[in-house]
Amino acid sequence: MRAPKKLRVLILVHEQGVPPESLSGLSDREIQAVKTEYDVASAVRELGHEIHILGVLDELLPIRQVVEGWKPHIVFNLLMEFQGVVEYQAHVASYLELLKVPYTGCNPRGLLLARDKALAKKIFLYHRIPTPAFAVLPRGREPRVPSKMRFPLIVKSLKEEASLGIAQASVVANPEELRERARFVHERIETDAIAEEYIRGRELTVSVIGNERLQTFPIWELSFANLPESSEPIATAAVKWDLEYQKRVGARTGPARGLPKGVAEQIARLARRVYKSLALSGFARLDLRLDSEGRAHVIEANAFPDLSIDEDFALAAHAAGLDYAELIQRILNLGLRHRAPWRSA
Repeated sequence: MRAPKKLRVLILVHEQGVPPESLSGLSDREIQAVKTEYDVASAVRELGHEIHILGVLDELLPIRQVVEGWKPHIVFNLLMEFQGVVEYQAHVASYLELLKVPYTGCNPRGLLLARDKALAKKIFLYHRIPTPAFAVLPRGREPRVPSKMRFPLIVKSLKEEASLGIAQASVVANPEELRERARFVHERIETDAIAEEYIRGRELTVSVIGNERLQTFPIWELSFANLPESSEPIATAAVKWDLEYQKRVGARTGPARGLPKGVAEQIARLARRVYKSLALSGFARLDLRLDSEGRAHVIEANAFPDLSIDEDFALAAHAAGLDYAELIQRILNLGLRHRAPWRSA
């Protein structure tokens, strides 16, 4: 790979996620807490760029001080939330635009649209993008689902990502189970809930990178070797974060094998349509279900997927011929080229 121009890269992380110089001696849990930040920082250093890592808690002023004092060429934004509010993730990107500094990842508009699962699904329906029927279950109201929706349903947070609050109990078979799970989301996750028709089938993801010109990576699949017969093959919080549970059920992700003829191409086209309909930029990952008849249903778009070297986005990029450092450089390049409004003002 041709050596890129040396950049000053400001890496924004959560205050508790400032990575150490080395992961040696840390437990699996401790490594997991800083893995993305460590991998990204290591790759940026490997590329020969100068980095400054800033841990952010609940103040914007430190960001401005570093931007104005150090004058980074670009900000590598790894903030999933701000002040503990996931919706404010988009406002950090907006703040970077107000500072007129390039940044990696999705633009504020795309972050807001993708974060609100119900709004994103309404956009899908307008563009005739296949997605399961759904209903929003607001906090403070008795959960009710339109009669046209068919059980089983899956109930989850309207706004949270990373499988937060998703368990086997999220798949409900009747109104009583629905009410119980909606109350769980309202009280434990403290957000509105969304219920959608559960599509039995294969759990797929497809990663996309680009601003105007888009590239899709090979389709990835979540599979289980030892999942109990009574359990559904879904990406629960335990599947995503509990290493012991992953081993027990034989959870693994990898290239989707044996897809019906034409489905891979169909999903790639679908991914590009979703990306454009939500005004995404930088990079994203789409979650889909493939039913028994080979039809793909878009579940949601994640405008801020995990960038750890051993997570699906980076692994799919590697399968497409991009090693990790090349992927990180591509993300930096896209941030530098993004046509933010301030560039033409």
